[in-house]
Amino acid sequence: MTHTRESAAQDTYDVAVIGGGAAGLGAALTLGRARRAVLVVDGGEPRNAPADGIHAYLGQEGTPPAELLATGRAEVRRYGGRFLDGTVASAERDGAGFRVVLADGRAVRGARLLVATGLTDELPPVPGLAEGWGTDVLHCPYCHGWEVRDQAVGVLSTGPLAVQQALLWRQWSEDVTLFLHTGPEPDDEEYEQLAARGIAVVDGTVEGLERTESRERTGPGERTERDGGRLSGVRLDGGTVVACRALVVAPRFAVRAGFLAPLGLEPVEAEREGVVIGTHLPADATGRTPVDGVWAAGNAADPLGQVISAAAAASRAGAALNADLVAEETRRAVEARAALAPAGS
Repeated sequence: MTHTRESAAQDTYDVAVIGGGAAGLGAALTLGRARRAVLVVDGGEPRNAPADGIHAYLGQEGTPPAELLATGRAEVRRYGGRFLDGTVASAERDGAGFRVVLADGRAVRGARLLVATGLTDELPPVPGLAEGWGTDVLHCPYCHGWEVRDQAVGVLSTGPLAVQQALLWRQWSEDVTLFLHTGPEPDDEEYEQLAARGIAVVDGTVEGLERTESRERTGPGERTERDGGRLSGVRLDGGTVVACRALVVAPRFAVRAGFLAPLGLEPVEAEREGVVIGTHLPADATGRTPVDGVWAAGNAADPLGQVISAAAAASRAGAALNADLVAEETRRAVEARAALAPAGS
C-alpha cells in the first residue's frame, strides 16, 4: 500500500498515528520518508504545554514546546504526511487493518496503528499543585533542575522514592527540604544520608502553596497573559509556611489508552525500583505491542522518557512498522505471482 507524497486526501492509510507530540511526529517523519501514507490524529493537548522550553534535547535546547511541534508538523507534511485534528474515541479491528473513530464521529482506517498519546500526570491532592505544574511544581530534574538551580527546592513525599528524589535534587541546589507529608518516614540510613547532604526534613501534612502576586508576561503569539504568581512557600497543617521557590512532586503516570479497549490492549502497571508509578502500554524495544499490528512509542510506552527519547523511540518504531508492512507486501506479492504461474511449473 505504498503511496507517493502526491496522494490525495483519503480514508485509508498505511499507518494511523494517534498522538501528535514528539513521538507521533517522529514516527510520522520516518514513515513519510519511507514513502508511506501516514495520518497523524491529534487532540491538541501536549503534556509539556506549560513548560517554557524543552531541555536536554541536543540541538533543540530551550525550544518552546509549541515551536518544536510546529516545526515537526511542517517536516512531516514535507514528506506527504497528513493531519486530522480531533480526539480518538475508539480503535477497532476492520478486516486486515484498523478503524479509528473520533469523538465527533469521523473515522479513518489504517493498516497499522501507532499509539503515541502520551500520559496524564495525576498530581497529589494538594491545592495549588496543578496551577504551578511545569513551571515551579516539577518532577524531572533533568528537564527543570537547571532553571531552579541554587534556589530553595522542596520535595513532597508521597511514597518510598521521596528520599531518593531529595538526594537527586541536591545536585542542583544546596537548599533542599523534604516534606514528609503522606510519605513514609525515612529509616535510620536514609536520615543519615539526608543529614550528610544537608537536606532538611519537615514533619506535617502540606495543605497548600503560597504564591506571590500574579504578574503579566508575554505568551504565545505575543499575547499578554497573567502568570498566576510565583511559588514562595509551602503551607503546612497548623499554618506554618516554609519558604520554597520550587516544589518537586511524584505524579502518577496514567497512559491515555482507554480508546484501545475494543482491541483488547490494556495498560499495565509501570514500576520503578519495585514501586508502581503508574500505567503504560506493554511494548518491546521496537514499540510492538501484544496486539498484532499495533505499536506504541513515547510516554505511552515509557512513562519516564524525556522528549528526546520519545522522538528516538518513535523513529525506531516507524522503521519497525515499515519493515512489517514490507514483509506483508512481499508475502502478498509472492502469493500473487504463484497464482499466476502455469499449473505444474
